[in-house]
Amino acid sequence: MSWFAVRSFYRFRGSPDVGDSTYEERVVLFEAPSANDAIAAAEAEASEYVEQIDGEVLPCFQSYALAAEPGASAEVFSLMRDSALEPDEYLDTFFDTGRERTDGRG
Repeated sequence: MSWFAVRSFYRFRGSPDVGDSTYEERVVLFEAPSANDAIAAAEAEASEYVEQIDGEVLPCFQSYALAAEPGASAEVFSLMRDSALEPDEYLDTFFDTGRERTDGRG
């Protein structure tokens, strides 16, 4: 068995008078024999989680095999993307748009 971090994506159901949707990315750890098994476990967990948040699961799961057991300073997820954007523009485009909620619980 190995440890896997699985990234999943969600959309919250909003009020009818609000035009924007709130999206969430989560990274959850699973101990499983393979990446496919970890994703299957994440899909099951996502089905339960989405009921709690009154939202929907988006059809994208990304797994990452941890090099070691989870612990202090363990890398639990990594995603590489090629881009022609400069560093500040890259961050502004994908991760720091000004609309993120980074207060600890989204």
